[in-house]
Amino acid sequence: MSILAEPIQYHTPADVSDSINASILAVSEDTIQGFSADPLGEIADRSGVPVGTVITRIQAMLRARTIRRVRQTLMATNLAQGSLIAWQVPADKLDSAFNYLFEADPFSGHVVLRSTDSATPGSQYKLWTTLKVPQGYSITKYADFLAAKIGAEHYRLMPAKCLFVLGVGHIRRRGLEIGSKADQPADVQDMNIVELSELDWQVLMSLKREFEPEEITRDIWEARAKEAGVSLETFVSVAQSLHDRGVIGRFSTFLEHVKATAGEERVTRYNALFHWAVPAGREMEAGREVGRFHIMTHAYWREGGPEFRNVNIMGVAHGLDKSVLLAHKAAMDTHLESIGIPVSYTNVFWGGRSEIKPSEIAPAAFREFCRANGLDPEAMRETE
Repeated sequence: MSILAEPIQYHTPADVSDSINASILAVSEDTIQGFSADPLGEIADRSGVPVGTVITRIQAMLRARTIRRVRQTLMATNLAQGSLIAWQVPADKLDSAFNYLFEADPFSGHVVLRSTDSATPGSQYKLWTTLKVPQGYSITKYADFLAAKIGAEHYRLMPAKCLFVLGVGHIRRRGLEIGSKADQPADVQDMNIVELSELDWQVLMSLKREFEPEEITRDIWEARAKEAGVSLETFVSVAQSLHDRGVIGRFSTFLEHVKATAGEERVTRYNALFHWAVPAGREMEAGREVGRFHIMTHAYWREGGPEFRNVNIMGVAHGLDKSVLLAHKAAMDTHLESIGIPVSYTNVFWGGRSEIKPSEIAPAAFREFCRANGLDPEAMRETE
């Protein structure tokens, strides 16, 4: 396979409908799992596109904001306390709350306004976010700080008890047959907290930083090793060790979810958060069954509590057509019924305005933020 890049041209296609870009994105969004010493080479091998062209096209799509970021993701659930949070915020404070959590809080990741098709339990919770708090610190104490900051009347923490699916690949999910699913139930992904050494953090902080277009090169980790102050051999060794301990997620090119990209294309239009309430003791089975459906980008066991009629299985799907997503949801409902898993309640929360950024997980960054915002980092520690 040739490793020569295609000539850099002003008109290098940056839209997802271009056949070469689509081939690259079908692989690069979410199939390069774990740590790879040569992720761009792997994308080339799997997509059948020469690696030089892969590099040129990813650079072009990143510059055009078709790809919103390229980065090595982490299994943050293994590094920090995390939770989905539903916030009840007065209508006149909703926009300012959204803006603060997206723009000013480094520990909030996904920030989404959600609605339901009718008034249902929990529909007063319009603002949904994900939150990560570094090891040793209290997520409840920090959520209390955020609630006061944004004027929330109430919030519900919903940490994941189990993870069944995590991988947003929009392009490869286009045109899925309704109800398409794997032959076997989804695997359960480990969520145990892993303690890291100083060297681990040193490498991890450089490993996880998102790439600028000019950093997309075949020797992609060489500059990161220098940044971390270690040899390339040490960098790769530590990264592989982190992979072996379940800390590394995937090397990924993230597309915009609903914003227009190059050529005014939209990758998706609808973001659906599905809720199911299944009997206590059957959460693991139900989560694995829901997770086997190919349309699902996320699937978790989370406890919604009385605010959401005690739903305990949640999942996310994206698409261009609302009716198609509802048809996939109906297929999942039918499947659960057919295998004898009763569902006492179900609902769909639709995403509207949304922004997504990586959550900071470094303890040092958390302490610095606390001090800058009048908080005593020691007072924010988890208490037994």
